[in-house]
Amino acid sequence: MTAHPRITAVLGPTNTGKTHYAIERMLGHRTGIIGLPLRLLAREVYDRIVRARGPSVVALVTGEERIVPGRAQYWVCTVEAMPQMAADFVAVDEIQLCADPERGHVFTDRLLHARGHHETLFMGAETMRSAIAAMVPKVQFMKRERFSQLTYSGSKKISRMPGRSAIVGFSVENVYAIAELLRRQKGGAAVVMGALSPRTRNAQVDMYQNGDVDYLVATDAIGMGLNLDINHVAFSALSKFDGRRMRPLIPGELAQIAGRAGRHMNHGTFGVTGEAPELDEDVVEAITNHSFAPVKKLQWRNGALEFGTYGRLIQSLEQKTSDMWLTRVRESDDLAALKALVGDAEVAARASDPASVRLLWDVCRVPDFRGISHAEHAALLRQLFAFLHEKGRVPDDWMARQVKRLDRADGEIDTISKRLAYIRTWTYVAQRNGWVTDESRWREETRAVEDRLSDALHGALTQRFVDRRTSVLLRRLKQKEAMLAEVNDKGEVTVEGQFVGRLEGFRFRQDKSASQDEAKTLRQASLQALAPEFHLRADRFYNAPDPEIDFTEQGGLMWGDQAIGKLVAGDDPLKPRVEAFVDEEAGPDVAQKVTRRLQHFIDRKIAAAFEPLLKMRDDTALQGLARGFAYRMVESFGIIPRGDVAEEVRALDQDARASLRRHGVRFGQFTVFQPLLLKPAPTRLRLVLWSLAKGLDTFPEAPPPGLVTVPTGQGAEPGAWAMSGYRAAGERAIRIDMLERLADMLRDKDSKGGFEATPDMLSITGMTLEQFAGLMEGLGYRAEKGERPKVKASTPADPPAEPPQPDVPMPPPEPPAPDTPPEEPPAPPGGPDTPPPEAPPVPDPDLPPSEPTPPDELPPDSPPEAPVEEPTEAPPMPGTEVPGDIPTEVPDQTPQMSGAAEASEPAETEVFYTFTWGGRRNERRQGGRPQGERKGAPGRGKPRGKKPAGGKPQHGKGKGKADAKQDGRAKTYEARPRRDKPIDPDNPFAAALAGFKAD
Repeated sequence: MTAHPRITAVLGPTNTGKTHYAIERMLGHRTGIIGLPLRLLAREVYDRIVRARGPSVVALVTGEERIVPGRAQYWVCTVEAMPQMAADFVAVDEIQLCADPERGHVFTDRLLHARGHHETLFMGAETMRSAIAAMVPKVQFMKRERFSQLTYSGSKKISRMPGRSAIVGFSVENVYAIAELLRRQKGGAAVVMGALSPRTRNAQVDMYQNGDVDYLVATDAIGMGLNLDINHVAFSALSKFDGRRMRPLIPGELAQIAGRAGRHMNHGTFGVTGEAPELDEDVVEAITNHSFAPVKKLQWRNGALEFGTYGRLIQSLEQKTSDMWLTRVRESDDLAALKALVGDAEVAARASDPASVRLLWDVCRVPDFRGISHAEHAALLRQLFAFLHEKGRVPDDWMARQVKRLDRADGEIDTISKRLAYIRTWTYVAQRNGWVTDESRWREETRAVEDRLSDALHGALTQRFVDRRTSVLLRRLKQKEAMLAEVNDKGEVTVEGQFVGRLEGFRFRQDKSASQDEAKTLRQASLQALAPEFHLRADRFYNAPDPEIDFTEQGGLMWGDQAIGKLVAGDDPLKPRVEAFVDEEAGPDVAQKVTRRLQHFIDRKIAAAFEPLLKMRDDTALQGLARGFAYRMVESFGIIPRGDVAEEVRALDQDARASLRRHGVRFGQFTVFQPLLLKPAPTRLRLVLWSLAKGLDTFPEAPPPGLVTVPTGQGAEPGAWAMSGYRAAGERAIRIDMLERLADMLRDKDSKGGFEATPDMLSITGMTLEQFAGLMEGLGYRAEKGERPKVKASTPADPPAEPPQPDVPMPPPEPPAPDTPPEEPPAPPGGPDTPPPEAPPVPDPDLPPSEPTPPDELPPDSPPEAPVEEPTEAPPMPGTEVPGDIPTEVPDQTPQMSGAAEASEPAETEVFYTFTWGGRRNERRQGGRPQGERKGAPGRGKPRGKKPAGGKPQHGKGKGKADAKQDGRAKTYEARPRRDKPIDPDNPFAAALAGFKAD
């Protein structure tokens, strides 16, 4: 040491650059040691010097970390870990901690004994001037002024806390509660506590410094030299637990923490929040003016320890001082541990020599990182001392078990924090020279476990206390820079990589998982970022082809699978308006572009689907009643029940009707319609337009295409079936074009005497016999159900009869009895209610068949004539009707069997229906017989379907149509009426025809 080493006390408030000055002075020397109050601050200074001089010449020594290169020149240490070695430069930061009840004796020892060969610096508060002057001879003082001003801002709610603020709590529970509140309201906060490892602390600080979060929640650890960009410091409490009791914070402690606000040249503010009361005016004045009561007593403990016996060691530790500036420290943790251990007989026996006493003292100085209890800590120290005293080393297998059980990164914050505190004990043990066999291995392993736990703790803290999405969006909003929004093929919107919601068409649906506090920020950032996307999407939609756009049966307008608008009623039923679904934030230009495109689409859709109707409306050649009727058709969207316009139809002359037929208008017996408008596309659109015109809340849906009949159900809107292209008849509705075909078949039937359904009737309706009966009742007919014996018809595949035995002559066939009724034709397989197995295909509803001119549309001077369909060439089928002048015989359709065998089999029956017009009362029926015969027809009143005793059907003579039902021939079905048969005057359609002709 030189004759006159320079000793300087650099004093001043926070933010005066004292630590920065000390680093520069140390780097001006060949070697140097600097002692710092916190492991976190030591790591920060170490990283800074490494950046300046490289890692090969910089050492880091703390209680749990030791990085010592081979040619270290500069040593960065915690004050407790400062090595007892010579150096050109020595500095001790935060020297005012000499007055701290817990650690003050260590700082006092450095003040009294730590010296550099050329220069010594003590940095701290102005309150230490008198004490340093009294205890350090020839010391020089340097006063540094604060770079920025510090002002008091009073109390603020956390919800109104400005950005770049640090909120200080004095317990872990309080820190966590504040951080959770900030996450909900502000997007999150970084957490800094003295118990955090440097790795965790640095990760949290970086998150704050980088702007990922705007708030920092910390314990009073931030008051010890952590240099952060903080504009405001808020105290959530004004008292803390100092390890023994709750006590109020003194003004100097408040100033040390508040001074973190306003770094370098930026002014700072401080205040209170939460339940903390307002600061007294004198305390505020002391903090802002940096005027505090000077330190009058320094904590001290005898450094000249005696290791002869543990009793003398304890006595030297408890030695008092007579110096007026010094006061003996209260019993510290290491002394309490020493007293506890020597109370154990085994430990006392082992500590029988100076070396053992020195070893015992080193063990007692292991910090209680776990903080469980004094007894637990003493038990651990006892085990360590036993290993070191007996074996000279901590056994590798025991050490491995302790480390392995802590090497788990799962669990919540508290669990990971406890593991991290526990591993610090073994990190400290591994750092002691000679305590483990392979020091480098255990230092690396314990450090690796600590790093993994530190990363896990940082992740857990971030997950719990940071809503990264909100924090990122808030930062970008404050920077007032354009944000990048991306929309994937599922419509999911991400802004700056954060999911914010979904874009449905031109409406933004915000993520519902966002809390109420963050929803406003989320929507503001999302819509700002989506502004360019709205315009790009509007351009794509405007240029999209019509097949990409469609309407729903409830009047919605879709672009693919996204709803982008709806139809609303306009002044003209065929010209509805559109209402686009566009967020207001998208702007009027986007809304107008979407609306125009939707209007173009629906106008073209109507023009294509209703082309025949619109051409008829615009045909100037239509005049008079024809033009009026055309407008009536337009108002009804091309379909009008005939009963609604009976008078108008009757008033139309043949020229008017012909001009309307040229536009495809068909005057059916039940409906006046345009067959081309019965296709699925026009029908679907017609229902929507009609529902809009009627102002319905729920629109009826079009029946599935291709069905001839559908169930009617309950609660249908009046007129809905007609707009669907159907007519309701009982429990089912039938398509109107098929109804007209059925009407043509019914025109020549005996509706007064009764008739039965033909296979053609069942075929075109696609119904069973029971369903057809219900349909006919819905059309105004009466259906009389009956049963009769079923006739078994032979098929061409029947094998030929066996020849008679030579010794048994075959009797000649007996002629049928003249009064035996014929057998009825067989019913379709499966019973009368089952449709034929191979029914003719139902006509395509998109292509209505060409219809013959109904009788009511014939010229007045033309005789009424039923419509005729072109017959097809086909071989005669069994049961085909044969003219009466051609005698026919029906062969026996059942094999010959004896009378006894025939009588033993029960006769099969079939169900049939006889239909009569419900407008007049049917003739009186006897015995439940169907009344299908004409009045005066022969055979009337005889039972039908009975067989003679011989089991053969009765064959009658040909007596024309009326006799065909009673003779022995099989019943005949025909798809069209015969031309030579006159129209039944009792048929209701004939009555309607007569009325039209009379007009």
